[in-house]
Amino acid sequence: MEHFHVRVGSDELIFSAAHFITLESGACEPLHGHNYRVVAEIHGPLGASRYVLDFLAVREALRTLLAELDHRVLLPTGHPLIHVCDGPREVEVTFADRRWIFPRDDCRLLPMANTTAELLAQYIGRRLLDRLASDAHGPSRPELVRIEVEECFGQWAVWKSGQS
Repeated sequence: MEHFHVRVGSDELIFSAAHFITLESGACEPLHGHNYRVVAEIHGPLGASRYVLDFLAVREALRTLLAELDHRVLLPTGHPLIHVCDGPREVEVTFADRRWIFPRDDCRLLPMANTTAELLAQYIGRRLLDRLASDAHGPSRPELVRIEVEECFGQWAVWKSGQS
């Protein structure tokens, strides 16, 4: 049985962002940043034009999604111990005895428990699936989407949807 997929990755599919995560020990990392790199792999049948999806459409969808994260502080809104208070001009974040205040425009509040590379890959993958479903560039729902996020050189987190 034949199977097809496309893989899209380029020097344009990057974003720089600051974050901190909590560790299993209960400790919280200091605020720090990464230059993240993203690769998407999309599996599915060939369409009428004999391709899975238009490479350019996938790349553009990813660039748009990553631009929303680029040069921002990534903050988790679903963490039980990190409290994010979103105001009109600033965001106040507390964890135990630590407190940060950021300009609102510099932040991305993300619906996740921790801003790990794994959960960022999931977030990007789900947003990409939604975007592809609303576009007319291929099948309404790919069979499988795999997102790779490189947090720093050689350290990748991978998320995939689907059955395979």
